[in-house]
Amino acid sequence: MFVELMPLLAGRTVMITVARVDDRTLRCNVIPTKINESENAALTTPLSYTGTPDEFDRDLGKQVAGYVEAHRQLGSTLAQVKAEMDAAAKAAQEEAKRKAAERNKKPSDSKLETPTAQVSQPITPPPASTMTLFPAPETTAAQNPGGGGGVSA
Repeated sequence: MFVELMPLLAGRTVMITVARVDDRTLRCNVIPTKINESENAALTTPLSYTGTPDEFDRDLGKQVAGYVEAHRQLGSTLAQVKAEMDAAAKAAQEEAKRKAAERNKKPSDSKLETPTAQVSQPITPPPASTMTLFPAPETTAAQNPGGGGGVSA
């Protein structure tokens, strides 16, 4: 049983309690302690095994080995998820900073460009055109696909 506990003991303290339930039954609890206060509580879920002394001798090592493997996988998964969440949060912060910088940059750039554009470009009047009440024949043909300019009956 202690050989199976070695991987778990490498990173944390483990408390083991053994109690007699009745004349033929024992209960063993394997309780990993928290490494720090920010650690996920799932990593401190205890293993509780109840059985006869013969069952303990035969099966407790296998139960502890399975528990330690599940604990190791959970710790690895939690670390991976935490790393992914940290990376996503960092990317979101960078994106928000970039968008804020673009929003702050656009109004100031347009204010700077507008006076410069007015000062550097002379104002020229539009080209002279003859004003009429009726549109030019090309415009009439474009607006009326039938090609006829008369009144239909």
